[in-house]
Amino acid sequence: MKKQKLAILGSTGSIGTQTLEIARQHPDKFEIVALTAHSNWELLAEQVHEFNPAYVLISNEEYYTNLKQAVSGTKVMSGAEHLPAIASLPEVDTVLNSLVGFAGFESTLEAIRSGKKVALANKESLVVGGELIMAELVKSEAQLIPVDSEHSAMLQCLVGESMDDIEKIIITASGGPFREFSKEQMQQVTVEQALDHPNWNMGAKITIDSSTMMNKGLEIIEAHWLFDLPVEKIQPVIHPQSIIHSMITFIDGSSKAQLGLPDMKVPIIYALSYPDRFPLDTPRMNWNEAQNLTFEPVDFDKFPCVRLAMDSISKGGYAPAVLNAANEVAVERFLNKEIGYIHIPEIVKESLANIVLNDSLNTETLKEIDKETRSYAHTIIK
Repeated sequence: MKKQKLAILGSTGSIGTQTLEIARQHPDKFEIVALTAHSNWELLAEQVHEFNPAYVLISNEEYYTNLKQAVSGTKVMSGAEHLPAIASLPEVDTVLNSLVGFAGFESTLEAIRSGKKVALANKESLVVGGELIMAELVKSEAQLIPVDSEHSAMLQCLVGESMDDIEKIIITASGGPFREFSKEQMQQVTVEQALDHPNWNMGAKITIDSSTMMNKGLEIIEAHWLFDLPVEKIQPVIHPQSIIHSMITFIDGSSKAQLGLPDMKVPIIYALSYPDRFPLDTPRMNWNEAQNLTFEPVDFDKFPCVRLAMDSISKGGYAPAVLNAANEVAVERFLNKEIGYIHIPEIVKESLANIVLNDSLNTETLKEIDKETRSYAHTIIK
């Protein structure tokens, strides 16, 4: 079996570093061809020394000289505009896209156009441009395999099943750190509290999204595109233990669930090995211990971001792109302590109400609406 040749976009982030842990466990199965990072050039240089990729890219050009001086024998590139070129390298088989935000969209698109297998951890690719990406996927020989634990669970439950037999997808959410908070308590939430997730170890942006449950809204949009289902057939539920990652209910009344400890390496290796499975040295569930698995409905009043996301995909067009851009700005402003926690959904809601574009959907107009929304979202709540 020949080695799978990987390009890892965002190799110094949480998903990227865990992917490299998997590569260490399976040196006979993976060859690292390209690595990219935004600004963490020191860790990127360490990764280059260990894995000897042919290409390395630092998005923030300020650190190009540092990286260039720190490595040898590897082609060093800089600038985010070259990420799609890395994603479409002819010597790459699989692109793992763990870039954060809208920046990952074009790389996903180019990888698909180039016929790659795309292990997608950049949920914004489908949120912003799902219609364009799925259209390209139909025309190419590419594969799009989700890395999100929830969508990986859905895919695993659907192996061998007919899509026509799906009655409903149940997408689980931990509820984050504020599941038991009152609306009054949520008005006083600090950055430090929001970054303290009870189950998962993730980057700052996705951790805040988890606390507002915007991540669940984005995942519902992803599921809509990945499995070609109306949003009405995708139901979010709170599952605090994060053991069941998603469930499928079928038209005969039976349900399938995928279970496992909260460990992102599991969906990562499934995406890389699909349709096969590779062994993974990671903790297992202990079925000799009593398990307490509980479920409760989502409080849309307390977590308005979920409803905003679901409404945006029902509205269609550019609404999901507006939702995504406004949320990215709002989260950044909250992390910088410019706004309060409860202002995040307010900024998203106001942006959705005021940013409208009637032009046909394409890459350039998506960039326009993204730029316009970001500019507008910075002006709300000063």
